[in-house]
Amino acid sequence: MNDLKLPQLAWYGVRELVLPLPDSWQVETHNMAGYNLPALTPEQIEAAVADTIGTPSIRELARGKEQVVIIFDDMTRATRTYDILPAVLSELAAAGISDDQIRLICALGCHGTYTREHFAKKLGEEAMARFPVYNHNAFGNCIHVGTTKTYGTEVYINEEVMKCNLKIAIGSVVPHPMNGFGGGGKIILPGVTSFETTRQNHDSFYETARQSREHRIVGMGIFEENPMRMDVEEAARLAGLDVMINCLINMWGETTAVFSGALEPSYLAAVQAAKDHYLTPRAEGQDIVISNTFAKANEGFIGAAIAYGSVAPGGDIVLIANAPDGQVTHYLLGTFGNTSFAPLRQGARVPPHVNRLIVFSEYPDLASRSWFGESDKVIFKHSWDDVLELLSSHKDDTKVTVYPNAEIQYCA
Repeated sequence: MNDLKLPQLAWYGVRELVLPLPDSWQVETHNMAGYNLPALTPEQIEAAVADTIGTPSIRELARGKEQVVIIFDDMTRATRTYDILPAVLSELAAAGISDDQIRLICALGCHGTYTREHFAKKLGEEAMARFPVYNHNAFGNCIHVGTTKTYGTEVYINEEVMKCNLKIAIGSVVPHPMNGFGGGGKIILPGVTSFETTRQNHDSFYETARQSREHRIVGMGIFEENPMRMDVEEAARLAGLDVMINCLINMWGETTAVFSGALEPSYLAAVQAAKDHYLTPRAEGQDIVISNTFAKANEGFIGAAIAYGSVAPGGDIVLIANAPDGQVTHYLLGTFGNTSFAPLRQGARVPPHVNRLIVFSEYPDLASRSWFGESDKVIFKHSWDDVLELLSSHKDDTKVTVYPNAEIQYCA
């Protein structure tokens, strides 16, 4: 047997998952271009955070400010905020900002809330001992700051964010099925907006997606014309975001690049680098496609998209989604019972040409079934031996493609 080695458990002690495959299968691994770039050193991160694009440095912006908020993305992102935060705090200290002037807020949008344990994984124990860290509340404590021109979205922002006169955000840029690329203004909308604001924005996205099927202007890797991206950037400007720190990650979630500065120029620089960094050669006509998720294993359903375009008619897809916390709770798009759904739930559909979507997870989470598709084609397995048994009908010359970071890889 050949051994397939894949990254796992971004927030639970990163490890390598070793899975045997038959020697007779023709297996090709399709990595994203930047999969093996080295992690930045603390000194390199500090230099990148200080070298702001399109705005004075953080220490210059911080001088004379009274209250500072640092917004960070949640556990559905592999951003190692604990690597970047010390550089931000160093800049603030140089401006005379004391610890009691700083608070941190998790930009969880309409996802479920997080615990102290999660925050410690994301920020580090030192940060937990120094600063108050809060969940965003999408169902209250938000104030109106204006209306976007792109979608006419009424923007309500977390009131604690708006009480601060220096707003800094830390996130990562990876391909995203709505905005083209995550990061940037998404740290504000939906990160710290009200439920109603996020719903209005997402309603508009779905209408755009329906109207632009012939000439797609929203979707994975689509940036320039994307009105979803434009709408969230408008919201971030209305919120008065001062500094956006975007990073890129390798296949193990390590930070390989940092872009710091004003929202739009720093995000544009990050996206231009991300277009090459996450680009992946597409396989076609494969008998089996194995899509592994790591950075967003708790949004593992996203990893199926790249496989759908690679599998031959009648072929099988194996989607690996090892998420100890289970699939993300989503108050706008999720399910809350066998027949109880969030208002914008979009039922996943397995394309007709796919024989089976086999979802492999060592952490059973049957309530997440609707994320992957409510169909007899969707099969959940918790043992790799059971997966291989299902695939045993494939012949010796079976063509297999593996995407090691399927949920953040994209094909142009």
